[in-house]
Amino acid sequence: MSETIKSSAMPETLPDASGLRVAIVVSRFNPAITYALRDGATSALTTAGARAESIEVHEVPGAFEIPFAAKVLATGGEFDAIVCLGCLIRGATPHFEYISSAVSHGITAAAADTGVPMAFGVLTVNTDAEALERAAPDRTNKGWEAAVAAIEMALFTRRLAAARQEDLA
Repeated sequence: MSETIKSSAMPETLPDASGLRVAIVVSRFNPAITYALRDGATSALTTAGARAESIEVHEVPGAFEIPFAAKVLATGGEFDAIVCLGCLIRGATPHFEYISSAVSHGITAAAADTGVPMAFGVLTVNTDAEALERAAPDRTNKGWEAAVAAIEMALFTRRLAAARQEDLA
């Protein structure tokens, strides 16, 4: 199943997600934003051919907990990719920088440790308005974009594994 999309940062057509199992880890903090990101990710996955029953959504309290949950899900061997979604809005203290850094490094480390692709859909924005713009109910939704990246990386991983198997045969 393939559909043309209009974002220049995205592929011209959606990659085929049929047969993939994908977990979405979404923060409950800033729910108006994060649930819109979750909806965008789910829409991208199903539009690309993933079956609804092959998509699992797991909520965590905040962005800081996303890397841990993603790693736990990845170590179970059930998922081809994990979509990580959250929203951090800059405030008056350095908290934003610490959490943003910890989350981005944590997701990177979890993917590297497990070998399961993890897409970074955690918004790091200055204002509520910037967050709302990135969670719009269209193809510019960063949850949608993260899901497409997760599909692409899951397919990349499968192709690489298949090529390695052929080399061994």
